[in-house]
Amino acid sequence: MSLRSRTAYLDIETSFTRSITIIGIHRPGQGTVQLIRHEATREKTLAALEGVDRLVTFNGTCFDLPVIRNELGVDLKTRFDHFDLRYACAKQGLKGGLKKIEVLLGIDRDTEGVDGWAAMRLWEEWGQGRRESLDLLLRYNREDIENLPVLEDRISNPALQARRST
Repeated sequence: MSLRSRTAYLDIETSFTRSITIIGIHRPGQGTVQLIRHEATREKTLAALEGVDRLVTFNGTCFDLPVIRNELGVDLKTRFDHFDLRYACAKQGLKGGLKKIEVLLGIDRDTEGVDGWAAMRLWEEWGQGRRESLDLLLRYNREDIENLPVLEDRISNPALQARRST
């Protein structure tokens, strides 16, 4: 079994009160799971990570994993070998948020312009009855997690770094 097949890419979205709204988990070759608010439980999260040895995030050390630990009572950092792409990017001089680094490396996304603040606003809009807001939020989270393996490949192989302006 390859390292990639035992790797999961994780990203969460939160509300303005820092409650988890979505846990997105992407496993290359196996698919993507998105747990929405009431589904984002300890049990369902661990079930989605079954068979995983390595967990990859972007800024998960400072945000995603502490929020999951505090809200769900599970410390994913001690359960899995955790690799935070934010620090790997910084070592290569790629600083800033995920979207900025994606632009620098030529990684496209359909939800361009949506960021963490917009994600929180979309969650509130959905709570007010706007179904399309949840659809956009789910697409945004999916792109975050499905772009992480692309980012990991680009920073681990300089020949794949499409365009890089410093």
